[in-house]
Amino acid sequence: MLPEGFNKPKIIIGMVHFPALPGFTLYDDKKGMDWIVSRVRNDLHALQDGGIDAVMFCNENDRPYTLQADFATVAAMARTIGELKSEIRVPFGVDVLWDPKAAIAVAKATGAQFVREIITGSFISDMGFWNTSVGELYKYRKLLDATDVKIFFNICAEFASPLDRRSVEEVAKSVVFSSLADAILISGPMTGMPPDRKTLERVKNAVGDVPVLINTGVNLQNVAELLEVADGAIVGTGLKKDGITWNPVDPDRVKRFMERVESLR
Repeated sequence: MLPEGFNKPKIIIGMVHFPALPGFTLYDDKKGMDWIVSRVRNDLHALQDGGIDAVMFCNENDRPYTLQADFATVAAMARTIGELKSEIRVPFGVDVLWDPKAAIAVAKATGAQFVREIITGSFISDMGFWNTSVGELYKYRKLLDATDVKIFFNICAEFASPLDRRSVEEVAKSVVFSSLADAILISGPMTGMPPDRKTLERVKNAVGDVPVLINTGVNLQNVAELLEVADGAIVGTGLKKDGITWNPVDPDRVKRFMERVESLR
């Protein structure tokens, strides 16, 4: 089930990618937190002014990635989103790489309506061995009185290979049944790369009425084909200047993209 306010078909969620945060290799000490807030504000407004349906805040440039967020990450993201809260005009979510408990905590603190994360399964990844505990996450959400925060299951971990021998559609059907997924997200192998259409079709057929969203790689050129199958998409790289993930959001790209989506609805 999608959050309140997702009242359009083929919903599009635009990514608000944070620059590197304090404690990470790429953090710019000279520019500091005020610059990060300004950069995030500019991307937020570019997406909203371009007609985006929803946004998701993510610490995308905290590279090299880790599997557990630290206190500084949670504090910096909560401070930034809180400072911009009055300027957010669309539904919004949070993704704290790659820590679902941290995402739930930031969502609770800021009033976000959903989180995205790798929540189930085990993987061999660029970050090392990656294990999850979906039951512990749901207990934590209950402890925080955050059961209204929807959980979007990214079941295709980027930068990783699953240890599960089941097909992706079998995993999707299983997590809908056993893990109470609100939505299923299908990714390509890494940021900016789309999933295969046939994979989307198999997953969509397996999970019935549960929404299936494309998590990576959607752009102006492939959006029509992929939205024939999926219920929506999360778009980051395709809306950036020159199509580069780390660049600011390009207002013209957002407008052209959303005009294309509106023509498909």
